[in-house]
Amino acid sequence: MRHKPRTRSPYHSGSSVTQHTPKNAKNAMRPNDETQSLADSHEPSRDCPLCPRLVAFRHSVRAREPSWFNAPVPSFGLADARLLIVGLAPGLRGANRTGRPFTGDYAGDLLFRTLVETGFARGRYEARPDDDLTLVDARITNAVRCVPPENTPMPAEIRTCRRFLEQTIADMARLRVIVALGRIAHDSVTAALGARRSTYPFGHGARHTVGRLELFDSYHCSRQNTNTGTLTPDMFRAVFAAVRAVLDEGT
Repeated sequence: MRHKPRTRSPYHSGSSVTQHTPKNAKNAMRPNDETQSLADSHEPSRDCPLCPRLVAFRHSVRAREPSWFNAPVPSFGLADARLLIVGLAPGLRGANRTGRPFTGDYAGDLLFRTLVETGFARGRYEARPDDDLTLVDARITNAVRCVPPENTPMPAEIRTCRRFLEQTIADMARLRVIVALGRIAHDSVTAALGARRSTYPFGHGARHTVGRLELFDSYHCSRQNTNTGTLTPDMFRAVFAAVRAVLDEGT
């Protein structure tokens, strides 16, 4: 049974929670034949000036660690993928150091192992951007492209950076599924799709139909969440196994 548009629905893990077509869903799915090169042109510049607090923090880390990447971290994977994974922001000693999302910290260990197990990646993940890991029909980005102090972006920074998330989604002509890692990523994705947050409540394992897209939620694969038992490897794998089943049905 489909839910009526713009109504609040209860959370049901692993099932369709809501059905609603946001006003700009067509724009999010517009045809586009270009892949990585076009996507790169919509990434923030290395010295993006949009968020003063993040700029100041970036400069301070550059001075302290000049060999690190220390810039807005671009998306990883080709734009013709059917799956987009959206995280929160680069980790200070992870993606901010290496220049590739989720590379170099514990969150990447769990994420990339899970992607290999569910067929969304192949090769060996060695926590560096020049390893032989390749994404398969998947792409990874962040709601905020620059590393924030204390791993906590401000609401204004999330809103400012959303233009890049919107463009990332728009560039993916074959996109069918988005996985949001954590509440902030979930809220930014729903906003980028022009949907009401209250219509699509976040919950681990939740699945929402937003226009032509399926949005899956997961707790973030951070060390804190796994150490506290908030997220287990089996819970995380179950989300991507469900995504795998959806995409395999449409093959």
